[in-house]
Amino acid sequence: MGKGHTITVEQGTQRVRVVHDGQVVAESERPLVLRETGCPVRYYLPPQDVRTELLTPSETHTYCPFKGTASYWSLPGKEDTVWAYPDPKPEVSGIRDHLCFYETEEVS
Repeated sequence: MGKGHTITVEQGTQRVRVVHDGQVVAESERPLVLRETGCPVRYYLPPQDVRTELLTPSETHTYCPFKGTASYWSLPGKEDTVWAYPDPKPEVSGIRDHLCFYETEEVS
């Protein structure tokens, strides 16, 4: 990582849910928790816990020097709100193919 920049990925124990337009899009009791310097905590969910039939692939790709190239998906009426790293950097290889949403909530 860069000087002063850290990323950790650990297995979470909290239950997280993603709701879009009143519909549960994802719910997981096995999120990966990614903490990155200067960024909010992000939950990466296994695709089995996501209603992937609701996602539409996007042409958008972004590059992070610490994680690699991200691919994006859209939800109805909400573009590029979901992303994943199909081939992440070795330091964060655990997030491979896990999906991350901008709007995720912890539920008990």
